[in-house]
Amino acid sequence: MNQPCNSMEPRVMDDDMLKLAVGDQGPQEEAGQLAKQEGILFKDVLSLQLDFRNILRIDNLWQFENLRKLQLDNNIIEKIEGLENLAHLVWLDLSFNNIETIEGLDTLVNLEDLSLFNNRISKIDSLDALVKLQVLSLGNNRIDNMMNIIYLRRFKCLRTLSLSRNPISEAEDYKMFICAYLPDLMYLDYRRIDDHTKKLAEAKHQYSIDELKHQENLMQAQLEDEQAQREELEKHKTAFVEHLNGSFLFDSMYAEDSEGNNLSYLPGVGELLETYKDKFVIICVNIFEYGLKQQEKRKTELDTFSECVREAIQENQEQGKRKIAKFEEKHLSSLSAIREELELPNIEKMILECSADISELFDALMTLEMQLVEQLECRDLENHHHEKLLEISISTLEKIVEGDLDEDLPNDLRALFVDKDTIVNAVGASHDIHLLKIDNREDELVTRINSWCTRLIDRIHKDEIMRNRKRVKEINQYIDHMQSELDNLECGDILD
Repeated sequence: MNQPCNSMEPRVMDDDMLKLAVGDQGPQEEAGQLAKQEGILFKDVLSLQLDFRNILRIDNLWQFENLRKLQLDNNIIEKIEGLENLAHLVWLDLSFNNIETIEGLDTLVNLEDLSLFNNRISKIDSLDALVKLQVLSLGNNRIDNMMNIIYLRRFKCLRTLSLSRNPISEAEDYKMFICAYLPDLMYLDYRRIDDHTKKLAEAKHQYSIDELKHQENLMQAQLEDEQAQREELEKHKTAFVEHLNGSFLFDSMYAEDSEGNNLSYLPGVGELLETYKDKFVIICVNIFEYGLKQQEKRKTELDTFSECVREAIQENQEQGKRKIAKFEEKHLSSLSAIREELELPNIEKMILECSADISELFDALMTLEMQLVEQLECRDLENHHHEKLLEISISTLEKIVEGDLDEDLPNDLRALFVDKDTIVNAVGASHDIHLLKIDNREDELVTRINSWCTRLIDRIHKDEIMRNRKRVKEINQYIDHMQSELDNLECGDILD
C-alpha cells in the first residue's frame, strides 16, 4: 500500500502549480487562450485535477470557494487538510496517497463521493459532517475491525461502499455482516447486492440488529431531547432571559458565598432562606415570562417594519415605472420626429428638448429615491433578606454571650460569633456577594439588549445604503443609456 519511489522532490501546492493546472484544464481554443491572457479567477473554477504531481501537502485552495470536483489521487499526501473553504465540493479523490487518519472534512457538507482507496487508514471515523455521502471507497487500506461498519449506519444516503483488500474483507462473515448492518447499501466492492443476499444477512444477524436498533433509538431520543433543550435555550437567549425560569441565579449567589452557607445553620435562618428563595424565584420567573412576551412583541414589530419597508419600496418602484413609461412614450415619439425632420435648426431644438426631458426624468427618479430614504425588583428582596438575617445573627450572638443558646451550631458557624463586628462583617460579606450577582445579571441584560438594538439599527442602515446605491446606479445607467441614444442620433444627423 506504500507509494512507489519517485525521483521527483515532494511538492507543496503553491499558486504557480494551481494556475498551471487551471490553465491546462481550461479550453484550448481561442476562448481558452484569451482566458489565459486575462487570467482565470480561482473562485470560478468548478473542477480541479492535481493527480500525479508528487504533492506532499494540500494548501492554497481557499480561493476555490465554488469547486465541485477535486482530484488529488496518486500523490504522496500524508494528511487531509486545507479543504476548509470547499463547502460546495461534491466529489473528492484522495486515493493512492499516504494518509493514515481520516480528518479535515468537517466543512464538506455537500460531499457525495469520497475515494480514499489505497492509503494507510486503519479506522473509519471523522466523517460525521458528510450527511450527503453516497459513495465511499476505502479499499486497500488497513481496516481490521468489523465494528467500523457500525459507524457507517449513520450515513442514510450511502449506497456504494468499497472495502476490498482490507484485513476485514478476509473475514468469513464479511459480506453478510455488511449487508445486515447496512441494509440500504446497493453496491459492495463494485458488485450489486441482490435481494436474496440481503434477506439471508438480515435473518442471520436479526437479534444483534434488533438490539442495535434499540440502542440507536434510545440515543436518537437523547440527541433529540438535547437538541430541543439547546433550541429552547437559544430562544431564551434571544429574549435575554436564559436561566431565569428557575433558581439558577439564586443558587449562583450562594455557590461562592461561604459565609452565607454557614449562616444558614442559624436557628430560624433555614425557614427564612426558603421563603427568600421562593420569592426570589417567583420574581425571576416573572422577569423570564415578561422577557419572552417582549421578544414576541419585538418580532411582531420587526415583521411589521419589514413589511412596511417592502411596501414603500414597491410603491416607490411603481411610481418610477410609471414615470419611465410616460417618458419612453414621449421619447420614442420625439426620436421619430427628429429622424423625419429635415431642417437642422429644428433638429437641434428637438434634441435640446429631449435632453431636457432626460434631465427631468433623472431628477424625478432621484427625488423618489430620496423620499424613500427619508421614510425609512430582585434587589429589594435581597435587602429585606439581609436585614432579617442580620437581626437573627445579632440575636444569636446575644444568646451565646448570655449562655442561653440551646441549639448546637457547626464549628465553622460558631467561629463567626466572636463579637458583634465579626458577625456583622460576615453577614455583610454575604449580602455583598448576592448584590454583586444581581447587579452583574442586570448589567448583562441591559448590555445585551443595547447591543442587539445597535446591531439591528446598523444592519437596517447598511441594507438601506446598499439598496440605495444599487438603485442610484440603475437610474444613472438608464439615464446614460437614454442620453447615449440621443447623442448617437445627434451625431448621425450631423454626419448626414
